[in-house]
Amino acid sequence: MRRSIVTGSLCFVFACGGGSDNPPGTPDAPGPPSDAPPLIGEKFSLEFGPLSIPPSEEGTKCIWLRLDNETPIKVRQLHNVLSSSSHHLIVYKDDMDTTEQTTPVDCQPFTGALNTTGMIAPIMITQKADDALTLPDGVAYTLDANQMIKIEMHYLNATDATQEARATVEFYRADESTIQHEADILFIGSPDIDIPAGETKTLKQFFKVPSYLDLSSSNIFAITGHTHQYGTDMQVRVAPSKTGPMTSVYAPQPFSWSEPETTDHAPGFSVPAGGGFEFECTYHNTGTLPVGFGESADDEMCFFWAYYYPSQGSKVCVHTEQYGGADGLNVCCPGDSLCALIEDQF
Repeated sequence: MRRSIVTGSLCFVFACGGGSDNPPGTPDAPGPPSDAPPLIGEKFSLEFGPLSIPPSEEGTKCIWLRLDNETPIKVRQLHNVLSSSSHHLIVYKDDMDTTEQTTPVDCQPFTGALNTTGMIAPIMITQKADDALTLPDGVAYTLDANQMIKIEMHYLNATDATQEARATVEFYRADESTIQHEADILFIGSPDIDIPAGETKTLKQFFKVPSYLDLSSSNIFAITGHTHQYGTDMQVRVAPSKTGPMTSVYAPQPFSWSEPETTDHAPGFSVPAGGGFEFECTYHNTGTLPVGFGESADDEMCFFWAYYYPSQGSKVCVHTEQYGGADGLNVCCPGDSLCALIEDQF
């Protein structure tokens, strides 16, 4: 039986642009914005690659490495640097796997977030050449001593010559006495994408937060939108219901699909009980074939990820109007009975 569209939406992989032509750490590699907070504290680093990518090859590979922290630490800042052909990177805290895998191996994209035990969770998603994340004051990720880290890279070599993909991942230790809250990630979107060749089309849907996830007392402090190459706009609004009133929380002008803006919110915002997110993606299909939802750079997506605290766990959430009647279907994993069925297919 062909994988359902809901299942497909929960095993997505990014296909975005923006890797530096310089290896991580070289002086010519672009740095974080000039107004970004300085990276401070004890640094722990991991390396991915180099990985040789033949011409026209696209794929996803993972490694599993342990940090060299001898005691548990609180991490408030992370910094990722990607080389050319390294089109996105997901960094996971992995409390399930116990064996290091230093050589990149083929892996199913984003299955860490689908793990129903909650023992594997993304802590940073990067699709920029140089990307730094600073959590709010008093907020951090807790990493165990010699924490196992899973690093997942989606690569794409669109050239006619072999390229190298590599990445550096840095963790900066915070003063433990200043931390009161744990951070986590929400990833929300829809697979209901169908764009005829040569046409401009907008997908606008409302994701109602399921009853098993309460965001009414949460602080959502950063949002990044995501489409593939045909995406021309991405907006997110929060509301107490599908009928509004709507409050804009993400509307970059212009929207860049290859290096989308991360919008910071200080203070953070919450989602009213019973409410949710209205999200909207606009596309212009300049190709000669219709485009639908999918993993490849030739497919499209409409998702956003949001960093929040206090943590209720990392969640991958999907809204689809192909199931569930007039209001569609809203699912967050882990946490929904459908998640186990989805995980069984991997």
